[in-house]
Amino acid sequence: MTPEIFQQIMDARAQRKAVALVTALDSGKQRVVARDHAADDILAQVLDEAFRFDRSGVHRIPEGEFFVHIHNPPLRLIIIGAVHIAQALIPIARATGYDIMVIDPRGAFATGARFPDVTLHGEWPDEILPGLGLDQRSAMVALTHDPKIDDPSLQLALKSKIFYIGALGSKKTQASRVQRLSAAGFSKTDIARIHGPIGIDIGAQGAPEIAIAIMAELTRVLRLGS
Repeated sequence: MTPEIFQQIMDARAQRKAVALVTALDSGKQRVVARDHAADDILAQVLDEAFRFDRSGVHRIPEGEFFVHIHNPPLRLIIIGAVHIAQALIPIARATGYDIMVIDPRGAFATGARFPDVTLHGEWPDEILPGLGLDQRSAMVALTHDPKIDDPSLQLALKSKIFYIGALGSKKTQASRVQRLSAAGFSKTDIARIHGPIGIDIGAQGAPEIAIAIMAELTRVLRLGS
């Protein structure tokens, strides 16, 4: 690996950008391919799957044999709302490799006693989210049931490349949410990115089962796409 290629990978890591180091096995020639530009590469299909599944390996195509080494940023889950479902969701998300952040301006909810060893932000989401860099390795779940907190979060997420957006609430709640977002100027295609009611429909009852349904849906979108 040349110093230039090494620096490209380090820069991508610092900026939370997903890249692949592609090595031609016949010549040893290497190149760095950013996920954002992978569709233009001769290994486009291979790279798409490799990025989604965090899977490095050897691939043979008509143009030759290549080793693809994936450098994905860490997965990140941003939870809007320091609620009971969040408490149940966090250990499952951690077990599946996510860095966790909880945002809730309600001081009685977002406490270290309720969320030990978790990055907590007591500010309003629209004060925190713009500085986070909501990228393709970030997911957001809005759990407060309070439009004053959830809606600004969802609007910022819809303007980003975040790979999963989920919002808690009934079908009636989701319909009202759609109306508000439409009035705010978001298109049907934009709003369709929101998974609401959140989670795979498994008839979940109670916070632990709802957390399982959320992580199942989130994982499906991460690995298989929307």
